[in-house]
Amino acid sequence: MKKYSLLLLLFSFSIISFGQIKEKQTIDSLFIEWDKPEVPGCALGIIQDGKLIYSKGYGIGDLEHDIQITPTSVFYTGSVSKQFVTFSILLLEEQGKLDLDDKIQKYLPDFPEYDTPLTIRHFIHHTSGVRDYLTLMYLKGRNYLDNSDVDEVYELIKKQKELNFSPGEKYLYSNSCYFMLAMIVEKAANQSLKEFSHENIFQPLGMKNTLFYDDNTDLIKNRVFSYYKKRDEDGFINLIMRFDLVGSGGVYSSIEDLFLWDQNFYINKLGKGGQEIIHRMHEEGLLNNGESSGYAFALNNGTYRGLKTVSHGGALAGYRAQLMRFPEENFSIIILANRGDANTTRMSYQVADIFLKENFTNDEVENQGKRDNNKPEFVHLKTKELESFAGHYWNDAGSYTRKIYVKNDTLRYFRSETNESNLVPLSKNKFKMVNVGEDVMVKFDENKQGDHTMSFIANGGKPIIFREYEPKTYTSEELVDFVGVYYSKELNVNYTLELENNLLVLNMNETKISALNSIMANLFSNDEYGIFHFKTDKYGKVSDFRLDAGRVTNLKFEKK
Repeated sequence: MKKYSLLLLLFSFSIISFGQIKEKQTIDSLFIEWDKPEVPGCALGIIQDGKLIYSKGYGIGDLEHDIQITPTSVFYTGSVSKQFVTFSILLLEEQGKLDLDDKIQKYLPDFPEYDTPLTIRHFIHHTSGVRDYLTLMYLKGRNYLDNSDVDEVYELIKKQKELNFSPGEKYLYSNSCYFMLAMIVEKAANQSLKEFSHENIFQPLGMKNTLFYDDNTDLIKNRVFSYYKKRDEDGFINLIMRFDLVGSGGVYSSIEDLFLWDQNFYINKLGKGGQEIIHRMHEEGLLNNGESSGYAFALNNGTYRGLKTVSHGGALAGYRAQLMRFPEENFSIIILANRGDANTTRMSYQVADIFLKENFTNDEVENQGKRDNNKPEFVHLKTKELESFAGHYWNDAGSYTRKIYVKNDTLRYFRSETNESNLVPLSKNKFKMVNVGEDVMVKFDENKQGDHTMSFIANGGKPIIFREYEPKTYTSEELVDFVGVYYSKELNVNYTLELENNLLVLNMNETKISALNSIMANLFSNDEYGIFHFKTDKYGKVSDFRLDAGRVTNLKFEKK
């Protein structure tokens, strides 16, 4: 009991915060569930007008040794690391050592040539079509928590016979691109990304506790470890990570160091100095059709409640990170967490709500706090009218399904057994999705054949289109033709499909994964691996399938 009381005492005095601000109590209430001596949590930094006005640690950074999180604690930042890669690339361009329109093969001559040239610019803006290596490793049965050799990962990327799409045609996030950008930095600078960034970014800015971690045997002072919550019970599991690949991620840093990085965007001290390189960092890539890719130099330009934002998040193992800047308000939020259930983006917005509420200018969102008095004008539709929209809908671009059905005289938008939402009618064919934290509209249209298409529109963005389809239910006899061993040359792995309890079950490396669920004819989904598109030969027998797994598409497996 004495030990526990002492721990609480130490906990209360080990928190570091700067400045006494009137919003302190409101901010701390956002993290109250993590502000305890037995759970992981996060470090928070709030920056205003060039000063770190509030920084604090909530929870424990090392549960085995009861070490409290503070603003000096060092976290893995995940994909927040990518902006240090792009800044390195721009510094090398400034030094005349590379050009953004250089072909990848200039620096990596053994990388395969595809139908359309691939450039550094494609890699920066995620418009290359190169398949994501973390997804490939997962599909191959490799755990990213384990150590992976650079050459092994590079060989896996090079083995891919196809791209997800022709370069420049669309945007699709790919960690492979940034993994290889790190290799390009090494070739152009004649030193590792770790060395180059230290000499040209971290050391000049005084970021003494920041590095690209490319050797998992190295020690990191004040390192925070990552955790997941246990399923269906209290407590946490330890996610011990030996991952040390850099480029796609790899940066360890602290609140106090990232404050220095954030401030460099206002007055650049690096390279030749001046703001030209900062302006370049905010430039979004262009697709072949001239439209924006929506992704700058590892920065996301956006808006929140009418205010301009520049941000990027990161996630790996149980680490979660968000660095969000409101440049016109001279205001930034940094949240570094060590628990897999942390939503650092949402929490950053919540902090912004506290400090910037007087600055919000977007009328539609500004009135969110007044929704009780300004409710949308809903209409009443009879159950029969609602049922006319019920059905199964398929999104070709993302290869996923949604189900629409009626329950208790309400139209329901079904994603999974534990994830569905109510749709409330605004007109005869337009609905508002409620209790989702975003402004989401769902609209139904009918073609001449009587089939529906469904448009999903979030926050006034580009509609996501779904087409109605007829589900296919297979008998055990019909499923027999799908049974067998399928081989992928690009992954060098076998997937085995077996029939079990009238279900097609996926096995990999002699380990049962889970069942495939039929969607429509020759199309199945698997919760762990994605969408299986089966093909038949001229005799009508199943010959192969193509796998769509998010950041990897059209991956071919041939039946042995």
